[in-house]
Amino acid sequence: MKPFLILQLRPEAEASDDEFRAILDKGGLSEDRARRIRLEREELPAIDLADYAGVIVGGGPGCVSDAPEDKSPLEKHIEDEVMSLMPAITGGDVPFLGCCYGIGILAHHLGGRVSKDRFGEPVSVVRATATEAGRADPLLFGIDGPFDAFVGHKEAVQDLPEGCVHLVAGDACPFQMIRFGENVYATQFHPEADGEVFALRIRIYREKGYFDPGDAEHLTAAARRGDPQAGARILRNFVERYG
Repeated sequence: MKPFLILQLRPEAEASDDEFRAILDKGGLSEDRARRIRLEREELPAIDLADYAGVIVGGGPGCVSDAPEDKSPLEKHIEDEVMSLMPAITGGDVPFLGCCYGIGILAHHLGGRVSKDRFGEPVSVVRATATEAGRADPLLFGIDGPFDAFVGHKEAVQDLPEGCVHLVAGDACPFQMIRFGENVYATQFHPEADGEVFALRIRIYREKGYFDPGDAEHLTAAARRGDPQAGARILRNFVERYG
């Protein structure tokens, strides 16, 4: 049985470790079915994507739409490493699930417009709804009606990239989930998240410009009221479909 390749982009070890555990838990994966690479501290080795059941990319504080001169060397390294795999992933229709940062990576690679002009969302739990195409997509199987989505992002996809299918919409951010080809997916929300995952991220990123630091307590309480079941179902559907 092939493992899943999990690429992580968070410079903070505590957040990275917690994200990895959440991906395994929500996806129903054991550690021996995952190869974890933390791009903030290691080079991406030579990768043969045929050795993996699929690729999962976690979130991170970087923004693909930032000007090159505004990106730190670490942010640029992480972005370049992930982007280096995208031609093979989209060209080969390799199973891929990009979470939050991953939707910016996919859209940017496909020539779509990613920016901070519109559709950014503070750290929160929002309502998301599958489109007609989304209701027919296997990754959304078992999700009936609107669902809670855990979000927090400064940039967003501004227009659906050519060749993509719009799967999930939100009120403030229309492109919450997209698919390219048959197997390349990305979400603006965090399917691995739940209230406790977000409570930790709120603590770690409270000074990073995602929200007013004075709102941290209120945001933590709101996140704990969110229902993580739909996001977990998406992750598990991805793992079961390709694993």
